[in-house]
Amino acid sequence: METWGFQVISRAQWTCSIAACLAAAVTASAQTPIVLPTSDTIVAEMSQAQAANRIQFLPYTVTRDYQLFEGETSNPPKSHVVAHIVVVPPDSKKYTIQTAAGSVLAERLVRKALDSEVAFANDSHATDITKENYDFALVGENELNGQPCYVLELSPKRKSKNLLRGTLWVDAETHLPRRVEGAPAKDPSWWFTDVRIVLLYGYVGPMWVQTSSKASANVRIIGRSTMVWQDTSYQLGDFPHSTSLAQSIAPAGETGPGGHR
Repeated sequence: METWGFQVISRAQWTCSIAACLAAAVTASAQTPIVLPTSDTIVAEMSQAQAANRIQFLPYTVTRDYQLFEGETSNPPKSHVVAHIVVVPPDSKKYTIQTAAGSVLAERLVRKALDSEVAFANDSHATDITKENYDFALVGENELNGQPCYVLELSPKRKSKNLLRGTLWVDAETHLPRRVEGAPAKDPSWWFTDVRIVLLYGYVGPMWVQTSSKASANVRIIGRSTMVWQDTSYQLGDFPHSTSLAQSIAPAGETGPGGHR
């Protein structure tokens, strides 16, 4: 009987010891901080990824859909413009307006935006997300459409309407930018104030490019307005037919060309 009692006590002590060890291990694990790379490391990796991405660039054409809203996008669009854009790397971009419905102002705004893109193509270094144009500060980590990203604060090194003060999401796996959100370091013109811009990126074939944008601003005389554009179809190289963008852009979190995510 005493032996049985000893066994019960021993088993109880053994169980308590195991539980205590497990609790200590869990506590120690919970207290171990997750070490993030520095902003310098992230920016260096992003720079390398962007350089590798540029090598993948092919000539392509894209059909882009523009919609102009009074106020926010919860309202019905007031104007609709479709543009056809031809891109020949490294620095050639041309466009034509295919259709325009609604206000004359909408077409003017689209043409102005596309004229700026053509100018950027000739001097992209002045607008690239690089340490030459920005200071970076790591904010933390966050998921974007299910994909882990590093979140960095963007601070332009000069006052320019072509640089954004805001937030950058960098894919933790590919090290490519996924999203940029912010305001121009300088108002684009007297006509626009309180400008807010969102840029989104994705794969088009083997290329990682900007695929959509949303810009809202207070426009003098007409009030708050929002313009949204989305690439809808494209043709890569000498492909004979246009392809739906949805079929070729790798959605966030899915494998893209070359095994990227």
